[in-house]
Amino acid sequence: MTIQLKIASAQLNPVVGDLSGNMDMARKAYARAKSEGADILVLPELFIIGYPPEDLVLKPAAVEDCRKHAMAFASETKGGPAVVFSLPWLEDDRLYSGVLFMQGGEITDVRFKHHLPNYGVFDEARVFKRGPLPKPIEFKGVKIGLPICEDLWQEGVARHLAREGAQLLISPNGSPWRRTALVERRESVGTRVHAAGLPLVYVNQVGGQDELVFDGSSFCLQAGGEVAQSLRSFIEDFDVSTWEISSKSCVCVDAAMHPQLSGFEADWRAMCLGLGDYVNKNRFKQVILGLSGGVDSAAVAAIAVDALGPDRVWCVMMPYDYTSPESLKDAKDCADALKCHYDIIPISPAVEGFESMLEAKFAGLEKSTAEENLQSRTRAVTLMALSNKFGPMLVTTGNKSEMAVGYATLYGDMCGGYNPLKDVYKTEVFKLMNWRNENTPADLLGGDKPCPQNIIDKPPSAELRPDQKDSDSLPEYDILDDILLGLVEQEIQVEDLIARGHNPATVKRIQHLLYLNEYKRRQAPPGVKIGNKNFGRDRRYPITNRYRDDVPGTE
Repeated sequence: MTIQLKIASAQLNPVVGDLSGNMDMARKAYARAKSEGADILVLPELFIIGYPPEDLVLKPAAVEDCRKHAMAFASETKGGPAVVFSLPWLEDDRLYSGVLFMQGGEITDVRFKHHLPNYGVFDEARVFKRGPLPKPIEFKGVKIGLPICEDLWQEGVARHLAREGAQLLISPNGSPWRRTALVERRESVGTRVHAAGLPLVYVNQVGGQDELVFDGSSFCLQAGGEVAQSLRSFIEDFDVSTWEISSKSCVCVDAAMHPQLSGFEADWRAMCLGLGDYVNKNRFKQVILGLSGGVDSAAVAAIAVDALGPDRVWCVMMPYDYTSPESLKDAKDCADALKCHYDIIPISPAVEGFESMLEAKFAGLEKSTAEENLQSRTRAVTLMALSNKFGPMLVTTGNKSEMAVGYATLYGDMCGGYNPLKDVYKTEVFKLMNWRNENTPADLLGGDKPCPQNIIDKPPSAELRPDQKDSDSLPEYDILDDILLGLVEQEIQVEDLIARGHNPATVKRIQHLLYLNEYKRRQAPPGVKIGNKNFGRDRRYPITNRYRDDVPGTE
């Protein structure tokens, strides 16, 4: 006998801690699943409290409220689809990452996450207890395994479920975006599925949560690893897959197949989603940023407009004596292209006031970065004053190259509430801006060609002294970024960097700057994780640190 199951995958965007709001979304998804004839509705990992909840699950009241909401929701499943519902679950004074199976008005089964990730951005082993290897549940004569996220990335759980007679795996997930996410998921999860000989329904969260962005990109796999369903990337999505199950096979016979994003478009969409959700979920009405006429601030302004719309973006040019006419024109042209609010506020009176105030103490000393930083910090004070007065959140604009080597001013251009470029190297900023000028995704809120080409083409400069160029203080960005890629993402020895053709003295200097400026990064605002090792969650080095990898050929 062949059994047909219709499984609704609800790829939704929860707000961490908004239990009532998240349950409203769950109920809307349930009503849709019921109207479309689904047998089972699947929600993402820890959906009710949002992922990752971090230490919020150590608050007993929050865990108890999750249970109450779950019990109420379960009572509503009479005459409708069953629900795969993930939440923090307290049992025998032990806190688990759990998944409930609800049907017929009650919770019929409870299973716990077996593998707790404790690497990179994850530290679940600190807040949850490891559950036992889970057994399948039974629904309409079909045995279903309910592995939770990491249980599919590690050996053991899928094979165990297969040995226990499971015919199908349904997995709620909270898998964050990084550039390698799609490939890693398909390869790792596909390997587990193929080894166990079981098909899979994989439902991932979508949305931004502080530094993390979840891309959704939910999918189904046949038992042999072939893709049977593919949901959209970086937006909420919903689809009902149809499965035919017999004693010999379990096959997906009907499901949506949408392209899933990678490359520059995925990076751009991740930054837009991360910034947009940070602003919206924290209930800011508008953002403000300094628009300098350089590529970084132009990129952030374009991301903000794409995410929030031009009416919610306020750009301010703050010229000083060293601001070139070219930069003034480029900033104005950029704001015009973006159609956002734009103001010019000269900072000369404030900078001159600071210099006058410090004149006696600085007497007889050569000008240095101290005077340059007065300009940067004056701009920060100006933007924060506007933020305090009118309410917009200040967005900062530094890229990963600058943050790595300290080419940024603490309490100056680092000042702000969020940074969408925090995990993007300078060379990547140029590539992303070229991509965005050539592409206008239909569901983003900005228009065509948001960045004047001259901003991309001209040599980068902080314009804090006459005729200044970034290359006066740093190697060319293609050289700098390759060294940083080796030191940060790849953690390779400096000998290997020298073997790539880099100058030993340059490698030694960049390594020193990288370690030296950890204290600045600790005080930087959060920003979107794009690569495999962002500053903050992924890479946590001590501030006080004298270790340096010896560089041959230098003293």
